[in-house]
Amino acid sequence: MRLILLGPPGAGKGTQAQHLVAKYGIVQLSTGDMLRAAVKAGSPLGQRVADVMARGALCPDDVVITIVEQRIAEPDAGKGFILDGFPRTVAQAEALDRMLASHGIALDAVIELRVDEAALLKRIENRVAEMRSRGEALRPDDNPDVLHRRLQAYREQTAPLIAYYRSHGILRWVDGMAPIAAVAAAIDKVLAASSLEPEPARTTSAKRAVPAGKARIGKKSKTRAVARKPVGTARKRTGSKAKVRSRTKARSRTKARSRAKPATRAKSAKRRR
Repeated sequence: MRLILLGPPGAGKGTQAQHLVAKYGIVQLSTGDMLRAAVKAGSPLGQRVADVMARGALCPDDVVITIVEQRIAEPDAGKGFILDGFPRTVAQAEALDRMLASHGIALDAVIELRVDEAALLKRIENRVAEMRSRGEALRPDDNPDVLHRRLQAYREQTAPLIAYYRSHGILRWVDGMAPIAAVAAAIDKVLAASSLEPEPARTTSAKRAVPAGKARIGKKSKTRAVARKPVGTARKRTGSKAKVRSRTKARSRTKARSRAKPATRAKSAKRRR
């Protein structure tokens, strides 16, 4: 199973990815986590993207594609994976398709978590406040100004992905503003019902499907049965009807003649007188 979770920052993609990992035994590939790990390790790649991430901007496509390709080549990604936070542009999506095709694999579904941005901002502010109250370290992009820029970048660059994957027939969506458990249940339902399996054909109550090997019963079948009768039998019946009609006409003529005889005798008697 190979999935993509789409949604703006703070939509809950990471939380839902963890649920899918536990349920299906696949791995979560969060480009944000991978890039942050590279920054923390001080690798050349991390140094290259450190400033970009601090500003809340998008990393160069070639960098992200490289890190994703390296990650899916690892053994634990062989059973399947969830891409969280990538792709973020149509160009990245096209590059991802080419990269996956080069490895002989393809995506199974793309799930969009739809959220209200105003409510999302409030949710992020509450999360930051809770992290501060617990004394947890905040990420450089965990502040309202950076979040606002990230939401704007999502609208301008990532939102077109919805149309891209819809045109490929693999886009599904759920209400990301619902409680976490409800969102997880909705994703499970989408995957089970429509994403990975074709929807069964439906039959209306007015027209039911006829089981294989059964003949249809109705006016048409009766008409066909009559048409299949031997031609000779039909001719025989037709001939018998004609004989009955001729006999009836002959009897009618005989009765008419017998009725006409008294009148003829009376005329001949008058002539004799």
